[in-house]
Amino acid sequence: MVEGWRNGFREATNSKPLFVTIYATVIIGVLVSSFYVFSAVYSPTNGSTSWLSSPPLSTAGRIHKLSQENATSQSLPVALPPPPPEEEAQGKSSLGKIWVSPPKDKKMPPLEAFKLTKELFGERVKDNVIIVTFGNYAFMDFILTWVKHLTDLDLSNILVGAMDTKLLEALYWKGVPVFDMGSHMSTVDVGWGSPTFHKMGREKVILIDSVLPFGYELLMCDTDVVWLKNPLPYLARYPDADVLTSSDQVVPTVVDDSLDIWQQVSGAYNIGIFHWRPTESAKKLAKEWKDILIADDKVWDQNGFNEIVRRQLGPSVDGDSGLFYAYDGNLKVGILPASIFCSGHTYFVQAMYQQLRLEPYALHTTFQYAGTEGKRHRLREGMVFFDPPEYYDAPGGFISFKPSIPKSMLLDGNHTIESHFTLANHQMKQIRSALAIASLLNRTLVMPPIWCRLDRLWFGHPGTLEGSMTRQPFICPLDHVFEVNIMLKEMPEEEFGPGIGIREYSFLDNPSLPKQVKESWLDVQLCQGCEASNITSSSGALKFPKRSNEDTFKAIFSTFNDVKVIKFSSVEDAFTGFSDKGREERFRRRVMRYVGIWCCEENKTPGHIYYDMYWDEKPGWKPVPPQTPEEDHPPL
Repeated sequence: MVEGWRNGFREATNSKPLFVTIYATVIIGVLVSSFYVFSAVYSPTNGSTSWLSSPPLSTAGRIHKLSQENATSQSLPVALPPPPPEEEAQGKSSLGKIWVSPPKDKKMPPLEAFKLTKELFGERVKDNVIIVTFGNYAFMDFILTWVKHLTDLDLSNILVGAMDTKLLEALYWKGVPVFDMGSHMSTVDVGWGSPTFHKMGREKVILIDSVLPFGYELLMCDTDVVWLKNPLPYLARYPDADVLTSSDQVVPTVVDDSLDIWQQVSGAYNIGIFHWRPTESAKKLAKEWKDILIADDKVWDQNGFNEIVRRQLGPSVDGDSGLFYAYDGNLKVGILPASIFCSGHTYFVQAMYQQLRLEPYALHTTFQYAGTEGKRHRLREGMVFFDPPEYYDAPGGFISFKPSIPKSMLLDGNHTIESHFTLANHQMKQIRSALAIASLLNRTLVMPPIWCRLDRLWFGHPGTLEGSMTRQPFICPLDHVFEVNIMLKEMPEEEFGPGIGIREYSFLDNPSLPKQVKESWLDVQLCQGCEASNITSSSGALKFPKRSNEDTFKAIFSTFNDVKVIKFSSVEDAFTGFSDKGREERFRRRVMRYVGIWCCEENKTPGHIYYDMYWDEKPGWKPVPPQTPEEDHPPL
């Protein structure tokens, strides 16, 4: 290449002076550009470095892995190449910009620059498709997780709608493509079903109605959706579809990756994941849907969608595509299979995709409890949520324990309310002991997996949903038994004692766990009648006597403060209780609020049954619904 430039320059010197000037200018430009590229790549003040530069998680639920090459490219700033051809500019030219922060000395562009326009969307579109979510600052960690999964799948045609300027600015400085929805919403968690929640739903419909006239295909999804596999090839299999929507279907209608059989889908069409093509029928639907919601602020966006789409259902478009006519008789709709475009039930409770040996495309945290904290915890249980490094190395370290469950309690007999509560209560008592030890040692408790015999829903049922693939027993999400939002809530220490940090049961298996935590373990084996000692065996294990008091715990484990993880072989009969009765009482007040309800017994009003953290202290305790309105409250 150098020889070529040299020859060219020689030829130029034998030509007119004008050409000498041109060649000199070009050479100087190349040298300056080269200097800029190398300085950007090797600059120690890389603005793109963040916890989200870490490789993606590799779990049973995740199908893809980030290659070493892609991981490297995301952790270094990318020098932009010359402008590509127009057809290429929509995709690859923008790929490097995601996760690359603007220079720190750059001024934030005016709000007008982030306005929703066809040109702004056109900068991100690839193959005429754009993938969009939206939210406010309270959901920033969900949004970053959403973006990270998509970029790990090499998808760059994404945009995030910011409903408040705090989120817009935060995403801009992280290098996340963002636009202003002009909503001027609160930055806090609005809560499901609240008036502000309904306003967010209306914003989604207004957004769809605004974008479709741009002529782009729109894959619209909620921020609590995690993408596990590139969905675009799947959606492209149905080019005639005006709308492809997910659903709340919990009974499989197909056992492969075909669209669900629309005649058999009884669950609501779920608008957390749906794909729109800019056809006249789709535009007509979006406009009418928007008009209905604006006219009546009491209509929930999903109910409004279902109402007008189901105005006419059928016939099938053809014999084998799975598409059908709906709405006005011209709209062609397909229902994404619930086994691989998963709800919180088909993924976490049924594990339908595993049983059918399919690869899931997406996970939407529906069918869950404990609000936003419950959603976050479920994604952490599935090891698909991206947390900052400090989450994996908490101050004080961690404790975990191996639960003890008799085989008969887990597998024998019928799956009844009584057998379910016997199993749950047995585990709850061990967790109560582990929480006390965690509080005493000022460590974060890694919760164990919880086994359930019965599903939890919002209505009466026979134990599992009829026709579903729920196996009994099954490892149930923590929010089936515990109030995750209460466990993570700050409570006054003078009334409830010190807070107790928790982590999900899969925490210690997470690839994001740092080396300094993985390599700092102490195995503790409970023993009967042995003496307390801080001397470990040749294998590194520590024998510790059962029924030890607070002083013994503190004396022995204070010598292991530098150990990151203390793992107990069991916590049954491990701790006799706090010596300070005031602290014991505050601890009781705290943890008795940690447990929730099971719901619900059939043909009973009310049909829910409260879990009781101290069930074993109440002789004759039985799992029955409240018998009177006065009894309908959490246990005291």
